[in-house]
Amino acid sequence: MPNPRKLLFPFSILYDGVTRLRNGLYNNGFLESSSFEVPVICVGNLNVGGTGKSPMVEYLLRLLQKDYKLATLSRGYKRQSKGYHLVQKEDSALQVGDEPLQFKTNFPDVMVAVDANRRAGIKNLMASSPDVVILDDAFQHRKVKASHYILLTSFGKLYTNDLLLPAGNLRESAAGAERADLIVVTKCPSDISETQMKEIERQLKPLKHQKVFFSTIKYSENVFSETKRFPLEKLRSEEFTLVTGIANPQPLVDYLQSGNLKFEHWEFPDHHIFSDAEIASFKKLNTILTTQKDYMRLKEKITSDKLFYLPIEISILRDQKEEFDKKIRDFANKK
Repeated sequence: MPNPRKLLFPFSILYDGVTRLRNGLYNNGFLESSSFEVPVICVGNLNVGGTGKSPMVEYLLRLLQKDYKLATLSRGYKRQSKGYHLVQKEDSALQVGDEPLQFKTNFPDVMVAVDANRRAGIKNLMASSPDVVILDDAFQHRKVKASHYILLTSFGKLYTNDLLLPAGNLRESAAGAERADLIVVTKCPSDISETQMKEIERQLKPLKHQKVFFSTIKYSENVFSETKRFPLEKLRSEEFTLVTGIANPQPLVDYLQSGNLKFEHWEFPDHHIFSDAEIASFKKLNTILTTQKDYMRLKEKITSDKLFYLPIEISILRDQKEEFDKKIRDFANKK
């Protein structure tokens, strides 16, 4: 079936012109980019949502937290607060955003902040003297010149095969990938072949200074609530409902179905703010399984005896992990 969005291609040409002009002004110094005295590692993408930025940020935090004083800065998408805010575990997702609250929950010793103005946000963080700042979803935020850029693209949805908004899902043209130091293909099947990896690398056409890595999603063997933990396989004997408000829930659906779990899936848009009517419907269900990001938005409204989340992590594939980790540590050691 033809994609009706392709009818919007003339507007994509206009959008491309605007973004290329903006990038050109930054690249040539007509617009100012601020750099900082500490390493700033930016995690981002060219596509709109769904590439696994949050799991990658958590991978970096997990790797570096023992040796560095870390800070992470996000916009805090759909939060009700304004300006700079240093996230506390007691904050609500409505106040600070679901992903920053998840970071603070999983890494309580890391400084987690939100600010739509990343330049101002980093300046505020500098008062606490972090060793490394990790920027979440800031690849297009050119007011900050990060020390290093990690660009994510999803397996099967490579940025080289997409169109610009509004005909496609690209925030800027594939030429923007030139700013990346590392390119990570996310959500790969764990059994991806060497031939597939070489073909993807051929399509991405990395520059000489760039390295392409491949990663997959690793799901926890257990599900969690505020007070409980039990093996995921226990849900084989229970009726439950999967509730998701993320950009691309299909990998999670496929994973659960591969484990012979039977469930109904209630799907909502990414970062969806659940209405009172939706919450009332959830309360009538026996058991709800969701993502940790969605759990941050639901936990204050649904009792912990029926609401559970399944954690995920990124896993670097094959023999690339050691090299990838070394590059990240090298990033952390220099501007």
